Amino acid sequence: PTTEPTTEPTAEPTAEPTEEPTAEPTEEPTAEPTALPTPGGGGLAVQYQCGDTNATNTEIKPHFIIVNLDTAAHPLSEMKIRYYYTLEGSGPETVYIDYAAVGLGNVTASFQTGYLEVGFTAEAGDLPASDNSGEIHVRFHKNDWTAYNEANDYSFDASKTAYTDWENVTLYFNGTLVWGYEP
Repeated sequence: PTTEPTTEPTAEPTAEPTEEPTAEPTEEPTAEPTALPTPGGGGLAVQYQCGDTNATNTEIKPHFIIVNLDTAAHPLSEMKIRYYYTLEGSGPETVYIDYAAVGLGNVTASFQTGYLEVGFTAEAGDLPASDNSGEIHVRFHKNDWTAYNEANDYSFDASKTAYTDWENVTLYFNGTLVWGYEP
């Protein structure tokens, strides 16, 4: 008699059930600030210090430092800082540069609608790569000496009692916004 070879039953692999991916609700993307263009592909930033934390007196005293994070020097004369505030009234104002590491006579300041603009003369020179402008102390008041209310001013922040990057103070290079956000 011939015998049939016996085969042991082998365990057949069983297919593991695969979980069907379920559509997860996706969060709406939040608007992330985008990096602003900077001259030379590096970066310029403004640091701000509140020189007077009293929001309801007769003078506003912002202090600034421009920081060059770039690998190239840039002429200060091509830079303008804008500090946004509310006049509360319509009278004339006076501005003083109380201190400037680049020299008092090398800093300019003018009132524009809604902001004070701080600039530099050609004699201020270049802002070297990986360096800063040094401190610039500005002070201004209304000519009738009535009080400001800085509490809701865009650029004012009484908590900034040490120099800090502050994007509510803007910096323009050759007329192009390179740091911060306009109100």
